[in-house]
Amino acid sequence: MAIIDHDAALARAGANVTGRWSQAMFLARRYPLGTVGAFIVTVFVLTAVFADVIAPTDPTATNSKFSLAHPGGLFWLGADFMGRDMYSRIVHGARISLAVGAGAMGLGGAIGITVGLASGYLGGWFDLLLQRLLDIMQSLPLLVMAIVMAAALGPSLRNTIIAIAIPLVPTVARVVRSSTLSLREQPFVEAARAVGMGELRIAVRHVLPNTLAPLIVLATAQIGSAILVEASLSFLGLGIPEPHPSWGRMLSESAAEYVRTAPWLVIFPGVAISLTVFGTNLLGDALRDILDPRERT
Repeated sequence: MAIIDHDAALARAGANVTGRWSQAMFLARRYPLGTVGAFIVTVFVLTAVFADVIAPTDPTATNSKFSLAHPGGLFWLGADFMGRDMYSRIVHGARISLAVGAGAMGLGGAIGITVGLASGYLGGWFDLLLQRLLDIMQSLPLLVMAIVMAAALGPSLRNTIIAIAIPLVPTVARVVRSSTLSLREQPFVEAARAVGMGELRIAVRHVLPNTLAPLIVLATAQIGSAILVEASLSFLGLGIPEPHPSWGRMLSESAAEYVRTAPWLVIFPGVAISLTVFGTNLLGDALRDILDPRERT
């Protein structure tokens, strides 16, 4: 019967924790802006997850008696024209924005990975046909195509995710295709074919995992873009409908009429949008430097 050395096991576990902590501190010192971005993103993710605890007040509850109440007292960030607590609406709005950003990137990424992997690995007329279709889709800016999709589908959380996800497909597909074109000629792919492995298994098991590094960087940056597009759609009335708290819809309801008399209705949602997009962009830049050897100095 084997004898377990508990002291040695604890020492190895402690060494692993110390090593990971040292590595994390090294990356934090080397990429300070990325650390700031990771901190901002973490704060908003935790805010979205624990929104019911952080802001227990119902964000949709109205009270005309407190219409346009100033920040302070009962309302830390003031109240809107319907007497709704702006603090609760912004906290719960983080859940909406991050759900749309992650959902759109997940859906668009899944479709883009499938299209890009098939296009790059199969090549030939199939690749040519898909690339021309992606050229047509990419001829329109992300926001314009999202507006067209949202107007056709109608305002709802699910439709907003779909409307933002479809324009993201060409970008993801091109990144995966470019990586696949170089990977399919590598010796490990030829070796897999030599032992009789099927083409689908080679593509999924050997080629796809090697395309994940640029995809992680792209996904981080595109989540910020998706959040910004969602805010724009909600601002135009094509995104998240009432009564769901959306940062973009808060701006839409307040920007024109209350920007002078109640500026907090515009400032706080705008700061939340700006910080979220800023944090995801900083984190994406840092991940690019970490995962891409060509960017390291």
